[in-house]
Amino acid sequence: MQLLRNDEKAMELPINIVVMLVVGMVALAALITIIPTPTKEMSVFVEGTALGGGSIQQGNSIIVSAAVAENPFAVSALIKVTDNDGNPVRDANVVLSGLGGAASNTTDINGVTVLTTPTNALVRLDPNQNDGTMDLKIIADGFYDYEKKDAIMIIKTR
Repeated sequence: MQLLRNDEKAMELPINIVVMLVVGMVALAALITIIPTPTKEMSVFVEGTALGGGSIQQGNSIIVSAAVAENPFAVSALIKVTDNDGNPVRDANVVLSGLGGAASNTTDINGVTVLTTPTNALVRLDPNQNDGTMDLKIIADGFYDYEKKDAIMIIKTR
């Protein structure tokens, strides 16, 4: 059996491993710097809300009569998404959820979308519940994710 102690090729092996490790780390660092990271914040506005398919009223509150609240009902919201400079954010995924209901859509070229809960995801208020809220989540390429708890308020009147 020949000893590796006197073999010059065996002495180069650790050096080659270290060189390959360093080159690999540099290549990985270069690849990571190429990946775009989200650097912008979004500005989100709930321009208006409506009960069911009714006309949209300004504000983020919906007043529901006790008679309507006895059964699940639809909710609509007009959402506008811009960057911090006021430019519209197009193709942003917008999700409204809460009170058993949910709706989703994408923004148009003007950064605007209308969300309406479909018949299989209607909003419900329990018999002893006088109010409730819905949350808003928005995801767009190149932006930090936006999440707003209690973005829309639903109030039951007596």
